[in-house]
Amino acid sequence: MQDRLKFAAFGGALVVLFGVALGIGALVGDPAGPAPDGMAHSAGSDTGLSETRSGYTLADLTAPTEPNQAGTLRFRITGPDGAPVVQFRTQHDKKLHLIVVRADATQYRHVHPTMDAAGAWSIDWTWAQPGTYRVFTDFVPAASGTGLVLSRTLTVTGTAEPQPLPPPSRTATVDGYQVTATGDLSTAGGELRFTITRNGTPVTDLEPYLGAYAHLVALRANDLAYLHVHPEGEVGRTPAGPDVAFHAQAPSAGGYRLYLDFSHGGAVHTAEFTMETTMVESSTGPSTSGGAPHQGGGH
Repeated sequence: MQDRLKFAAFGGALVVLFGVALGIGALVGDPAGPAPDGMAHSAGSDTGLSETRSGYTLADLTAPTEPNQAGTLRFRITGPDGAPVVQFRTQHDKKLHLIVVRADATQYRHVHPTMDAAGAWSIDWTWAQPGTYRVFTDFVPAASGTGLVLSRTLTVTGTAEPQPLPPPSRTATVDGYQVTATGDLSTAGGELRFTITRNGTPVTDLEPYLGAYAHLVALRANDLAYLHVHPEGEVGRTPAGPDVAFHAQAPSAGGYRLYLDFSHGGAVHTAEFTMETTMVESSTGPSTSGGAPHQGGGH
């Protein structure tokens, strides 16, 4: 399966919040209490950019250090007691999601490593280009039931050539598919819809991928904060294309990079978009800053 999936500087707060299922998610949640199955909390201070949170740590991260050098990416998640965590809840069909992206939001990958009995996660790995990369781990420890996103950076030797943020566009082409985005990513919130076609023909037989017909990941320019959400509806009840809709709200203005993953023809495809957001006041007043590292639609 082709698993591909999330700008310039690391750090800062997550400033885009996507609601899922049948409505817009909460802006702020309780990071100490349990979240519903398949849904992580909206933790205002959790951007996914820390290697430690709530007593859990992304530890012992290693990977090849040169481009085109075959090797293994390894890490552990340690718990509040300092021991490797070996019990995880399944979220979106996997125990852990690994997202890796270069500092300029290129070289994006979403894959699923395997864990051994001692709690060490690993996956075969080769870097295509040099640069600084952020490695995100997205998981729910069984002991807490609270979804977490932890990350660290790795440097791949060589002279990197950072790519500028592509200009805003409502259309994207990937692997022979054309994807069109409608709706606005505004601070007032609203629906963001993607229509998928191939050779001018609507795709109406999307294949389930990680429990949904599509997934949306977003990053804001000047951050590398992480967000991963499911669309409205559910597999088997919602039409399998050509439209996939999300409810979205961006609490601050700026440029955003969006990644839409969908499965068709036995492969996963990622359509990438850049959107500019302006500040718009909602009927309940201005948006407040907040962020959710990962929200799910109950799958």
